[in-house]
Amino acid sequence: MNAELEWFKSSYSGSEGGACVEVALSPHTIHIRDSKNREDDAPTLQVTPNAWAAFTARLT
Repeated sequence: MNAELEWFKSSYSGSEGGACVEVALSPHTIHIRDSKNREDDAPTLQVTPNAWAAFTARLT
């Protein structure tokens, strides 16, 4: 499943790696994963776009 998604990290993430998450957007689902685990069968957290928007709004 992860192979067809375009994953990205925040522009605030450093280049040293370690404690980052990556996000991939699709029309009905936001996919979130640990940047250290990029295997195709790695676990991901999946939320709705509305839930993601509510979460990120609380971060600012």
